[in-house]
Amino acid sequence: MEFGGPIGCALIIVFSHIIPYYLWYCVEYCGSNVTAPSLQMVEHLLKVAQPTLKGTSIYLGFISFEAILASFIPGFISYGLPLKHQGNKKLQYNCNAIQSWYITLAVALVLHFTGLFRITELIDNYAPILTCAILFADFVSVATYIITIANNRQYMMSGNLLYDFFMGAALNPRIGSLDIKMFSEARISWIWLFLFTCSAASKQYDVIGYVSIPMIFLITAQGLYTNAIMKGEEAIVSTWDIFHEKYGWMLCYWNLAGVPFVYCIQAFYLAKKSEPVHHSSTMMVFMFSLLFIAYYIWDTSQSQRNFFRQKLEGTWKPRYTFPQLPGCVIENPKYLNTKAGSKLLIDGWWGIVRKPHYSADIVMALLWGVCCGYQHAIPYFYFCFFFVMIMHRANRDISRCSKKYGSDWDTYRQHVPYLFIPYIF
Repeated sequence: MEFGGPIGCALIIVFSHIIPYYLWYCVEYCGSNVTAPSLQMVEHLLKVAQPTLKGTSIYLGFISFEAILASFIPGFISYGLPLKHQGNKKLQYNCNAIQSWYITLAVALVLHFTGLFRITELIDNYAPILTCAILFADFVSVATYIITIANNRQYMMSGNLLYDFFMGAALNPRIGSLDIKMFSEARISWIWLFLFTCSAASKQYDVIGYVSIPMIFLITAQGLYTNAIMKGEEAIVSTWDIFHEKYGWMLCYWNLAGVPFVYCIQAFYLAKKSEPVHHSSTMMVFMFSLLFIAYYIWDTSQSQRNFFRQKLEGTWKPRYTFPQLPGCVIENPKYLNTKAGSKLLIDGWWGIVRKPHYSADIVMALLWGVCCGYQHAIPYFYFCFFFVMIMHRANRDISRCSKKYGSDWDTYRQHVPYLFIPYIF
């Protein structure tokens, strides 16, 4: 069992519910200082974080709007990897996230500038929306688990109720053509996060009369990240999360509530600072340059691996969403054949290190914190959390691949000896 078994899963569930409230409370009421939890804090949260009609309408309205877009807008048809437990069936995905992304941005701009719904409403109603998101995520995870078991569609169960609830019973739960896991991971979490960051920027403008350079940096970083996920949705269908990771409480909660409400804490921090954060021009040039380099490596390395997999399965088709960076597709890639039947890519970024996308992701996560300055620790929570998560995922991948490939894995490590940084790590 992973994550420390049932006890570890129980602790993760408890602390995952506490973390977003705690971070928000520290920024909103404690001057962004790390504060010891207290009964007074809990009593205050029970008053200010209760779900409201407005907060509930905002969150469920957003979910419904995105679900309608995902279900009815024609998109790029892509197919997942073969599912062995379903006779090597390849699920079809209507990849219209990029259209949904642009439509969402256009609608948000119109609503904001016409005054029908100013985007600052998101940050002004943060706590009630957060509570609604958490309740909704818990409800979806419970409902998905019960319905899957009731229909006898459970997959790879351990026999322990708590652990199976945490990890999930269903691999690809769907409502009609809408893949709930794909929808949650590729749409809700990242579009919601970007809208919250824009809300923080708008709030900062209302308060001080301009948007600070660090806030612009954050909008740029998260905008690039979100756009990359939207434009490369067809590549996501071949990732581990989609074709192997079940849709349990872990993925459900963190996609519907955790990611948007925890990862936006830097923007919330910048918006609430009484004195805007400033960096030297040299520092900002360095940060933007490093961001673009890390983003390029992250984007192209993900594309190289996922398109390689799809080409092997015969499901790859070129797509020309913006921006298509040079180096996304490797022509005639080098790879290792294995006795397990899989092919291991040893070309492009994947011929330099074994986890190039993780390396770039870690750099970008650190930059999200650095742009907030060095006065408080709260903006660096995301980096610390993300670093631990990436290390866990890397170790899990290594353990799984070592068992699966045996001596072929040793050969692979000889070809690509470094995990994150060439000649160092």
